[in-house]
Amino acid sequence: MALSAVAVLLSVAFVCGTLVFTDTMNATFEKLFATTGADVTVSGKSIGAGDDVENPANARPATIPAAAVAKVSTVQGVESAQGSVVSLSVTVVNDRNKNVGPTSGAPTIAASWNDNELKSMKVSSGHEPRGPTEVMVDADTAKKHGLKLGDELRTIAVTGDFRAKISGIATFKVTNPGATVVYFDTATAQRELLGAPDLFTNINVTAKDGVSDEQLKAGIASAVGADTFKLQTAKESADQGRKDVGSFLDIMKYVMLGFALIAFLVGIFLIFNTFAMLVTQRTREIGLMRAIGADSGQVLKSVVVEAFLLGLVGSVLGIGAGVGLAVGLMKLMGQMGMNLSTDDLTIAWTTPVIGVVLGVVVTVVAAFVPARRAGKVSPMAALRETGTPGDRKAGMRRALLGLVLTGIGGAGLFLASAADDATAGSAWLGLGVVFSLIGFIVIGPLLAAGVVRVLSGAVLRPFGSIGRLAERNALRNPRRTGATAAALMIGLALVACLSVVGSSMVASATEELDKKVGADYIINSQTGQPLMPQAEQAVRSVPGLDHVTAYREVPAKVTAPDGSSEEVELGANDPSYAKDIRRKMVAGEHAAAYGKDSMSVGSEYATTHGIKLGDELTVAFTGGNTVKLKVAAITLDEGSIDKSIKYVSTALAEANVPADRLARPFMLLASAKDGQKGAQKDATYAAVKAAVAEHPQYTVRDQTDYKQAIQDQVGQLLNMVYGLLGLAIIVAILGVVNTLALSVVERTREIGLMRAIGLSRRQLRRMIRLESVVIALFGALLGLGLGMGWGASAQQLLALEGMNVLEIPWPTILGVFAGSALVGLLAALVPAFRAGRMNVLNAIASE
Repeated sequence: MALSAVAVLLSVAFVCGTLVFTDTMNATFEKLFATTGADVTVSGKSIGAGDDVENPANARPATIPAAAVAKVSTVQGVESAQGSVVSLSVTVVNDRNKNVGPTSGAPTIAASWNDNELKSMKVSSGHEPRGPTEVMVDADTAKKHGLKLGDELRTIAVTGDFRAKISGIATFKVTNPGATVVYFDTATAQRELLGAPDLFTNINVTAKDGVSDEQLKAGIASAVGADTFKLQTAKESADQGRKDVGSFLDIMKYVMLGFALIAFLVGIFLIFNTFAMLVTQRTREIGLMRAIGADSGQVLKSVVVEAFLLGLVGSVLGIGAGVGLAVGLMKLMGQMGMNLSTDDLTIAWTTPVIGVVLGVVVTVVAAFVPARRAGKVSPMAALRETGTPGDRKAGMRRALLGLVLTGIGGAGLFLASAADDATAGSAWLGLGVVFSLIGFIVIGPLLAAGVVRVLSGAVLRPFGSIGRLAERNALRNPRRTGATAAALMIGLALVACLSVVGSSMVASATEELDKKVGADYIINSQTGQPLMPQAEQAVRSVPGLDHVTAYREVPAKVTAPDGSSEEVELGANDPSYAKDIRRKMVAGEHAAAYGKDSMSVGSEYATTHGIKLGDELTVAFTGGNTVKLKVAAITLDEGSIDKSIKYVSTALAEANVPADRLARPFMLLASAKDGQKGAQKDATYAAVKAAVAEHPQYTVRDQTDYKQAIQDQVGQLLNMVYGLLGLAIIVAILGVVNTLALSVVERTREIGLMRAIGLSRRQLRRMIRLESVVIALFGALLGLGLGMGWGASAQQLLALEGMNVLEIPWPTILGVFAGSALVGLLAALVPAFRAGRMNVLNAIASE
């Protein structure tokens, strides 16, 4: 019962911990947004589709002319209007050329110091920046990177690099979720971040007493034009920030809750097995109660109430553990750079309610079938030996149902593999996963009879009579063995599925790189930052390179000859891109797409709209000109690299989009001069790395390193998922421990008799350990087989998006299978030890 309570505790703790953690993050951002917004904020509008005001593709913030500040100041109801500069398109490095920006995904913010910043910051050391050689940094960043007054920081912006010494350190009045913030005086921020002395990014407007934010916004809109700039009240700014952060937090919350519910599902098997075995062991006791007047309803209620109390105790303890887990997650996030204060710890009243309801409902539902079985025990059972005969008809019905469900699941997986449409295929995949899982759970007892015998022949028979006894014990109650193995099966099926998908992703990406990428070196930012001009120029100046290709995406509206239009991101590249990326062609040549007034389209687009070589498309560049371009090439839509993209030349984009609106390249592709091999090519690689060494936000990789980076990224993601699935596997292990512990109690007289006729303690412990191992291997075999089937179907579905290689990670699969045997051994330690300590005479006398 204690182990069952622990299973409930762990599952409830994960749910409550997730809710407390995400609620605390929401509260932290809520407080931050509430304190940083002005009564009304006037800001520049974003440039084009896909551009973000705060982090635009051209690395230049949207701006407002300085004259607008004076105009806003004259609006009725304005107490003050102050221009400010904020840019997120910067990198800040210390005097050791190390990036002091966050690694948690939070931004690096460079801003002008003004009165509005005093709402959220206070100068805790030194003084605010007073000239072009001074900068102020936030206290969290200073502490993390050991920065102090007088240290030099270099700020890298699209307008160039500039250096300044730390004149002050500012401390957040509210929790800083992890951003790095540097402040300059207004004139320096305008000149160095925007490249002009008469521009701002925002105007912070304060209302006079008695004037509402909405009234003030309406007045400003009348004065400057409602569509000229972006106008937001303090509430609208906070809502926007909340929305942007909330989408990320919601994804995190629902993913973690998904793993918690998997743990709950596994816990159901543990609780079901526990109560089923308890009811079996109490058969004579229940029969005696029925004989002296208890009716079936009372017996049913007694077991349900027992389950209710178990769920209640486990849930209450789980709520407390969940709060502790949330604090632990906050500390972990702090190590990763996202600072969350326990002062903001938020426990909504719904959190403990959800925890208790989930824990109690799951426990009662899991215990209901054994409780119903207890209610059916007849008074005559008091006269029989403990245990009741199995229902052969019920077993046959269960087997038939399991086969039908498994068949439906298999059909769903097959249809997912054969689907031509990703949406329909995903639905079939979901259907196949659910039905095949339920089918395997239902059919588990039937499979146990055959699979355990096969496993025993390979694993247990070498141990002689002890192995045969362990085999028979595992087969004694196939329903119990099936339920115990099913708990382990669920977690390992997900592990196997994700391993297959992850390995297939890496193998597919590697194969596509080998086939399609002709460039020797790839230069980009891991955080998606565009390439600054100074970094691009440094790469182009490396003497050992044959060519350097800049790759950028330019937003535009494309209209086909049939009149249909769509907003797209055009790939605007140098002509050498045709050498760097080997695209298969349906018509024309790749290089022709980069000619004057030319472009390419993908094969699917061409087929849909009946486009052939020489047809004209109307292209309206966002923020630029509208031109007619001839289709000079049609690329085959396959794989994942540039699938369906339309190409134009960089020169064409530059001629039709103003320079201050043209997106910066987000990747450079470079190739060494022909004939370079060995040490000479290594020297060129080193020279390219040295060229961007002053820009630590960018990474240079050759194809080997790029493949390794993909593998590492997928591996990190899988390791995180495996860690979350670890909770379900821990609960499954508790289930194995519980089953063995209760089966030892159930077999007390039997064990005593076996000990009396010569079975040693050592042999007894080995028998129980071997029984545990074969149950664990049975669950692993089912789970890994099922998971590989899921993974193979998912890969076939992902092949529609270019993931064409199916890769089975046999070392991982075999390692998990072998690890399951170790899990079985560990799970049996305590039950085996307790069995070995039994007094022989007391065991024989036990009823």
